[in-house]
Amino acid sequence: MLNLKNITKEYRTGAESVHALSGVSLRFRKSEFVSILGQSGCGKTTLLNIIGGLDRYTDGDLIIYGKSTKEFRDSEWDNYRNRSVGFVFQNYNLIPHQSVLSNVELALTLSGVSKQERRKRAKEALTLVGLSDQLKKKPNQMSGGQMQRVAIARALVNNPEILLADEPTGALDSETSVQIMELLKEVAKDRLVIMVTHNPELAEKYSTRIIRLLDGKVTDDSNPYTDEMAVAASQNKKAKTKKKAPSMSFFTALSLSLNNLLTKKARTLLTSFAGSIGIIGIALIMSVSTGVQAYIDSIEKNTMASYPITINEATMDTTALMSAFMSSNNKEGIEQQEGKVYSNDVVLQVMDSMTSGITTNNLKDFKAHLETKKDELAPYTNDIKYRYQTGMHAYIKTEDGYKKGLSDITELYEALGMGMGDSDMMSGGMMGGMSQVWTELVGDSAYIAEGYEVLAGKLPASKDEVVLIVDKNNQVSDYTLYSLGINDVSELKKHLDAAKESIVNGTENENVINAKHEFTYDELLSYSFKVLSTADGFSYDQKTGLITELSENAIMTKLEDAQQLSIVGIVRAKDEDVSSQSIGTVGFLSSLNEELIKRANETDAVKAQLDNETTDMFSGLSFEQKEYTADEIRAYLSQDPELSQYLSMPDAMLMQYAAPMMKTEATFDGNLKKLGYVDKQKPTAIDIYPRDFDSKDVITTVIKDYNDLVEEKDQITYTDTVAMLMSSVTTIVDAISYVLIAFVAISLIVSSIMIGIITYISVLERTKEIGILRSIGASKRDISRVFNAETTIVGLTAGVMGIAITLLLLIPINAILHSLTGIVSLSAQLPSVGAIVLIAISVVLTYVAGLIPSGFAARRDPVEALRTE
Repeated sequence: MLNLKNITKEYRTGAESVHALSGVSLRFRKSEFVSILGQSGCGKTTLLNIIGGLDRYTDGDLIIYGKSTKEFRDSEWDNYRNRSVGFVFQNYNLIPHQSVLSNVELALTLSGVSKQERRKRAKEALTLVGLSDQLKKKPNQMSGGQMQRVAIARALVNNPEILLADEPTGALDSETSVQIMELLKEVAKDRLVIMVTHNPELAEKYSTRIIRLLDGKVTDDSNPYTDEMAVAASQNKKAKTKKKAPSMSFFTALSLSLNNLLTKKARTLLTSFAGSIGIIGIALIMSVSTGVQAYIDSIEKNTMASYPITINEATMDTTALMSAFMSSNNKEGIEQQEGKVYSNDVVLQVMDSMTSGITTNNLKDFKAHLETKKDELAPYTNDIKYRYQTGMHAYIKTEDGYKKGLSDITELYEALGMGMGDSDMMSGGMMGGMSQVWTELVGDSAYIAEGYEVLAGKLPASKDEVVLIVDKNNQVSDYTLYSLGINDVSELKKHLDAAKESIVNGTENENVINAKHEFTYDELLSYSFKVLSTADGFSYDQKTGLITELSENAIMTKLEDAQQLSIVGIVRAKDEDVSSQSIGTVGFLSSLNEELIKRANETDAVKAQLDNETTDMFSGLSFEQKEYTADEIRAYLSQDPELSQYLSMPDAMLMQYAAPMMKTEATFDGNLKKLGYVDKQKPTAIDIYPRDFDSKDVITTVIKDYNDLVEEKDQITYTDTVAMLMSSVTTIVDAISYVLIAFVAISLIVSSIMIGIITYISVLERTKEIGILRSIGASKRDISRVFNAETTIVGLTAGVMGIAITLLLLIPINAILHSLTGIVSLSAQLPSVGAIVLIAISVVLTYVAGLIPSGFAARRDPVEALRTE
């Protein structure tokens, strides 16, 4: 079974060498009780350790089942110790933080035995040694004899062929020693038991063979086992050491380390807390950063809803215009002399910027391009809104019938007798923002619901429903009330006239506007309107073949078939700062706009003009400047009685004086615009509403790609208001967060190094445990795994503790943030993914920090480790 050939063991201490064994040759039977006797220092324990594979011989050979061990790898030695050898030590060498049952199970765990099977076999081994009722006790709760029985049970649980006992009764009283010897004698009936002892009486009484050593040499063998006697037995056991090497699972390593850490709860918690400080710092920065970013994202999202990327049919480079205003015009190379004043040509620069900066966009082609990119842009846009010059004329329902509201700001000034110049300039210039009363709501119903808070009623769900959008103080501009007809503009006119009179006469203006200034929700929700398009203001006379503009009374007759509207809700923008464009207006759905376009395009007047592309249907004249005959001129003049004086003129005179009347300044496109016709393929403006800043970049890239495909004259220019207002905000927040995280990460690394140092201390504290594990077959990798498991547990505890503390700290932090900023929606929040990542980082860093001490533990000599107290 075992054959020692000329085994020599030499220990080197500096320049000196000590021979613990010198040429020991022994053979052992399959089953016998061998006692090795000798004085202290004669090499007994060394011989036992070499037989058990804990120590390596310097020279000679140890043959196991006929196989030489000279070329054994570490894994083969581990396999041999785990499956073929069981150790019983003088000092028991039980793992103190494991239960009796767990101590015995440990060897089976390394062997890969299932949990159910190893539990069964461990209980059987403990029953064999008389400890079936002590399974849950810890070693420190037992007597010396009981602990030695546990050690024997652990040695036997894997059913080894060899049991090695090193002074098994050395720490026991006489009575207990006899019990242990009886137990070993019983075990030796079917296996090899080799015992080292100082007690010759016990050896003589219980052993079947006694070997005596002196100065590392065998001096006597009472029952030698010759080579001839061993040949047959050794041939049947050669495959024993070829089984798969034992390996400790990571869960077993976790269990060992967890039990060890639980014996030092205070230190473990303090270590974990120290490791969590870096995690707390990073988590707090991440939480605040995430909260700020979420607030910025909400602002961006709502900002995009109010300030889209707008592409107008005619646009101006506002950046160049602003630069012109701000320019100092101090050209390089012009030296200014003292005592002189120089002109700064700001006006010229502004005029030059206005004339050179105005461009016309081909929105028809660009709209077609956007339609092809619809699916591609869908994830990045809340809406793409095509604007058309659709006239929307509201008539409010009163007790006396319907009353017309204002169409735009120019009508207000005309009603007040204040001429303000060109209406197009007024509606599109500085007063354009004030004149906006009707606002098409952006996006689908979910997006609209996200952007507005319903104060009363509901959000619109169809084309005949609108909402009144108020500001944070529940206010709406008086211009909106006048435009809708809720307040009467004539009262404002009386007030202004009285004010002028008081200024002229020097008297106090006692006239008070009787317009209502406050309304209940129910009052506003009771208002209803009818809406006509611009085209409803014209009619086509089939007799004359001309289009005529209707009087207001004639227009009122069309209200019976007009689109009905009702105010169904009073709403407020959830974030007024970024939704100011829609505050104080009437919000409607795109379906209403579609209805008005359809209504306008289907009127007889619009159809008549569309069917006659060469004729001005208002005058009957041709758009082409052709020469008319005298008869054609008389036929045209006869339609107007005031021009009858020309009919009697001779042809030559008629051609001279009346011919200029036959020329029209109108154009086909101009007439269609006047009639309110809308070409759905040719919008006057396109508003693209990005979901966020990153989405805006995608959209601008699409525009740039389009510009690369077309000629320079057809390239798109646009106004990006948001980029001028909020560019770089996100970048600044991210940069600050990264800098802070970098600083805090230093503490995380330092705490990880500290955990590595504490793990090294743990290695020193658990040195004996290392020896015990190696004695039952644990490999170097298993030992390393035990301490890696410990650092993993500490790292996991530190990470979880850091996240938990962070979540608690966020409560007062958010209270402080709300108090300092006054922004209720600004809240620090730790993202769940970030929390998981931080815990993972904590585990990884502590694991890495523990690699050096765990490697040191794996390299510990098992014999020296077992001697450590």
